[in-house]
Amino acid sequence: MPNTYCAALGIPVPKLEDALASPDVNYYSLLLVTLLERGGPLTLEQAARRFEQAGVASAPEALASLKRCKPARAPIYRDGDWYSLDPHDHEADLWAFRLGLRPPRALPLVTRPHPGPLRAPDESLIPEEFDEAFREGIPGAWSAQRIAVAVLDAHDAALHPDQVLAFVRRRSQWSPLRVESAEHWRNGAPIRVREDGRWELDRSHPGVRSARAAVRERVALARRWAAMRPDPAVVEANRYRIEREREVHARELARMRRVLVHAFPAARPEAVVLVDVSARSITTFIGQEIALAVRRLSAYEIVGAVNVRALLRVLNIAPGPWRLAELGPPQKTRQLNRRGRALPITTFLLVQGSCGISRPFGEPRILRDYLRRGESAKLRRRLEADAKSLYALYQYGRLHGAVRLGWGFLDEMLPAPWVHRDEPTLHDIMKQAYARGCGVDVVVGGPPAWADPWSRVQPARVVADSWGYPSTLVDDYGNEIQRQEIQLARLPEGPLEENSEAAFGGQI
Repeated sequence: MPNTYCAALGIPVPKLEDALASPDVNYYSLLLVTLLERGGPLTLEQAARRFEQAGVASAPEALASLKRCKPARAPIYRDGDWYSLDPHDHEADLWAFRLGLRPPRALPLVTRPHPGPLRAPDESLIPEEFDEAFREGIPGAWSAQRIAVAVLDAHDAALHPDQVLAFVRRRSQWSPLRVESAEHWRNGAPIRVREDGRWELDRSHPGVRSARAAVRERVALARRWAAMRPDPAVVEANRYRIEREREVHARELARMRRVLVHAFPAARPEAVVLVDVSARSITTFIGQEIALAVRRLSAYEIVGAVNVRALLRVLNIAPGPWRLAELGPPQKTRQLNRRGRALPITTFLLVQGSCGISRPFGEPRILRDYLRRGESAKLRRRLEADAKSLYALYQYGRLHGAVRLGWGFLDEMLPAPWVHRDEPTLHDIMKQAYARGCGVDVVVGGPPAWADPWSRVQPARVVADSWGYPSTLVDDYGNEIQRQEIQLARLPEGPLEENSEAAFGGQI
């Protein structure tokens, strides 16, 4: 049986015994390695027995430690007594690197060529030494005379003061050297002013040797620091590579077919609603029709639902090649005060706060009555309305990368767990619009109409802050648009070929 976890991460199947030498080893990371080694879900009891075989600890001790380490943290998910790994979660790839299961993808930051030896004290300076010594500016302790001595020695010729100043200013924004500095040089100085106004250096003067030594001392210091600092060229190459990889991955994600699943009752579904995200189509299956809904899931690559893993289990769907999007709350509670009062965070609250839908879901009691009385038409309408609420939340999260928790005095944004970090969001739309000098079409306020989501579109303009960073959207009257209130956003010319509207979360 193929190991789907390792295949998705592109790594060889690891062995738990080999992972014990990693500096990042702990019970959580060892559980992750055990899942990768197995290639499928397991229970904590099974993991504890595997730990005992690898010599980590006895099975009872390992089980107690596993329970204490909060094992149900991304990229590990719990479904009943079973723990599984989401290999498409970016945290899984990061753990694979930390545990030495894959090589680094970035070039080493310090890859500077080894410089040649320093020139001898009796040798004149060269312009390259001046550049290397003062790459980060001329220190304030250096006198104007010493700077002039170094420049003249590097050129091996008499220079006009303007030429000396131009040479220095091209390399340092500040220096104490001025044209009138020669008026303050004493008799016997290493520099004399000729009749034609040029500055001429006396290379036999002891001050010249001292200036050479001082410049070369700064060169040696700069080389020592350079060995510990990242090479700017390598940093730029890594940045460019990461941006290109993110763009490619974002296009791959945008092309994937997505479906949202809403079932009632969740524990034993008697009705299932499928929402095709890109086609904006809704299909409801009741009773025996549910088997058809299960078969239709094979046409999709991303499946989203509240408690998606538990839902697929109760529908008797074996783990497939899908990417699973968990639409449930990213955290269970929010502490309200120091006395420990906590607010339970529900999908109901997140839909209300994010999309402004006052009644996002129907009453379970009423839905059960519809089922009992066989009122399938009413049941379909209510379940499809619930599915539209989930769809609105899903697309809001894709647009912002987060969902909004609004309750009383609380107004916070929580990260949306179904959004990959490579997927572009509203922030990326604003950056593109600002770079192109164009506006952004937005839909603000309540949820967009299902039939015509762009019916309330309004133009907006991107405004940069004092640092030149695009951070604010304003309307035609110059009033700021609260970003949390935006339900839809797109560039005015419509979806781009390389970054479709769906990739920006634009179709809600």
